[in-house]
Amino acid sequence: MPRQLFVNARIAPMAGGIAVADGQVIAEENGFITHVGPRDALVERRDDVVVDCGGRLVTPGLIDCHTHIVHAGNRSREFELRLAGASYEEIARSGGGIASSVRATRAASETELVASALPRLDHLLAEGVTTIEIKSGYGLELASERAMLRAARQLGRERGVTVRTSFLGAHALPPGATDKDAYIDEVCSQMLPTLAAEGLVDAVDGFCEGIAFSPQQIARVFDVAQRLGLPVKLHAEQLSNLGGAALAARYGALSADHLEHVDEAGVRAMAAAGTVAVLLPGAYYFLRETVAPPVALLRRYGVPIAIATDCNPGTSPLTSILLTMNMAATLFRLTVEECLLGVTRHAAGALGLSATSGSIAVGKSCDLAIWDAETPAELVYRMGFNPLHSRISKGRS
Repeated sequence: MPRQLFVNARIAPMAGGIAVADGQVIAEENGFITHVGPRDALVERRDDVVVDCGGRLVTPGLIDCHTHIVHAGNRSREFELRLAGASYEEIARSGGGIASSVRATRAASETELVASALPRLDHLLAEGVTTIEIKSGYGLELASERAMLRAARQLGRERGVTVRTSFLGAHALPPGATDKDAYIDEVCSQMLPTLAAEGLVDAVDGFCEGIAFSPQQIARVFDVAQRLGLPVKLHAEQLSNLGGAALAARYGALSADHLEHVDEAGVRAMAAAGTVAVLLPGAYYFLRETVAPPVALLRRYGVPIAIATDCNPGTSPLTSILLTMNMAATLFRLTVEECLLGVTRHAAGALGLSATSGSIAVGKSCDLAIWDAETPAELVYRMGFNPLHSRISKGRS
């Protein structure tokens, strides 16, 4: 394949902050970046393919590092109930919540799961996303969890997007089950080893919460993940503080996510472990929560902050990474720089992809978003407006 030169670009590489360099060129070969800098510093070839960016802003392709986009059905009725005053916990305990999505997802074929997820994925790609994490967790039995993870892999193939899968078997107790420990036994002895052996699992996740699983139960799952050589992530401290963040850090987790109720001990542990904090403003907004993640505490300890849509049918039916950035700024008071790093460099860290993604640098995948925008701040400040000009994934539009 001939080399591509993306010329006349205003590059915000996200290697550090959000500084923009004018009149730059990015060289791509075989899907990877081989040069970033002034054009006169590059020896050009006769067969180079030149792509004129027209002076547009170029950032790394965006990364949505926490999603549940593979599922069947929707929970609009629960939205109505919540508007009428029902809490998340009340809905879950009455058979709604995750259990509702489990019933719908189990009834869907793998083909149907792919078909229903494609529109959600396409919305994200249209806003410059080139890498996405997709969780299981609405099957809660081996066959359905397998179907979800296989559907996630198929989405990557169909759209040419990098997909990282997370096995979320420890998401909730399956409908009809009453013994959490017995279900965790099944996750640890059957589901996780089988799906990992089939190559369907990139990371292992769990939901550490009173309505889900205790730290001790999650630790059993993480012990198996460690034996299998799989990294872990955790839904932690969303509704209460059970010490999930510290637990995640003890296992060297890639990320701890939500974190509305995390305390200083949990943040200190995350900082020591290098665990990324993934904040999810869509769920905070949708559930009308009032306790925001302690951003000042995360900053004080130098914990990297990523943000993501948390696209899911019950608590964050959000398919806009651009709106997610605006929400993170307005609801959590993140800076423009924190928001943009949160969907690029730090999001890559939350997926274990720092070596290959998240910034525009030599040796990294040529994943780019080219914007009709003057400054990076425009990507955070606008609401309901998409300035994407073109999206490049592994060097291809």
